[in-house]
Amino acid sequence: MTYPRSQLVDADNAGYYHCVSRCVRRAFLCGFDHLTGRNFDHRKGWIERRLLELAEAFAVSVFAYAVMDNHLHLVLRVDPEAPLCWDDSEVARRWLMVFPGRLGKSADSMALDRAIEAICSDPERLKELRCRLGSLSWFMRALNEPIARRANREDKCSGRFWEGRFKCQALLDERAVLSCMAYVDLNPVRAGMCDRIADCEHTSIRRRLAVDTGEQDNCSSDRASPGRPLKPVAGLTVDDLLGLTEASYIELVQWTGEQAWPGKRGRLPTAADPVPDAVLATARPAGSDSHSDQPTIRTCSRAWLRQVKGTESLYYRAIGSAEAMITKATDMGQRWLKGVSRARISSLTRRQAAS
Repeated sequence: MTYPRSQLVDADNAGYYHCVSRCVRRAFLCGFDHLTGRNFDHRKGWIERRLLELAEAFAVSVFAYAVMDNHLHLVLRVDPEAPLCWDDSEVARRWLMVFPGRLGKSADSMALDRAIEAICSDPERLKELRCRLGSLSWFMRALNEPIARRANREDKCSGRFWEGRFKCQALLDERAVLSCMAYVDLNPVRAGMCDRIADCEHTSIRRRLAVDTGEQDNCSSDRASPGRPLKPVAGLTVDDLLGLTEASYIELVQWTGEQAWPGKRGRLPTAADPVPDAVLATARPAGSDSHSDQPTIRTCSRAWLRQVKGTESLYYRAIGSAEAMITKATDMGQRWLKGVSRARISSLTRRQAAS
């Protein structure tokens, strides 16, 4: 049974979400289609560029993304309160970046100023645009619809490109956000498309690695500095997750890819590295000692890998601690959410390991 998106997404408060959009019939409309023999890899670039452009207009922070052959993964933080702090001209300018209308992309400055002035003179319109710029649904609409239209023009056809509305999971705590980011960044590895995270094209981990090595032409000096905190790859700047650095996150993703899915396709070559400190940071209760014995490390790593691998299989509408998921279920008018039992077991395991 489906539920209204409004029950899952808080329209008034900031929240983290994992969004997935799949191509119709799960056809490889963004990669090499074995049925037709056509290659649509160039559409991944369309999606990635559009995503990064929209992040500069909407009140969102893009923490992770992966553009696959037949689907798209995003980990976003949406802040509906941010547009309330923007002045009227800023709201109008951001909206016209996304929906220029008759102005087009090459409008001169005078035409743009007139359009901004027209929007600013309409208080009701401004109120509506503030709401839309802080809306997850409007962000996904602005991302998916132009891609669908452009692909249909290229194929000289009409009809659906995406398989209905996007799937959405609420990420209820920082551990859930971090595990979902690792899951998304490792998607190309899991699909057998590459065996190094540096080769994961059209993903946020590739972008972070490019910034780390200075390959991105538009990198600022603070973004390229060593030891920088773990921040979004695009959009609004927020506090770093769990106090981690970007280097520690990259190490965490590498280690997770080496340990996950043993004996199956889609595992990074094992380098026998020790468990990263980031695994312990996500598993350690507040106030506990950072130095743990080996059994504790193994217990924490198993719980971490279970959560990463179970992002879409063990959980459904929300991911987080058992307490957070029960609270979310109550807010949605439900008694239970898929994944609560698993979250309780993981929580108990971490507490036993820390004791």
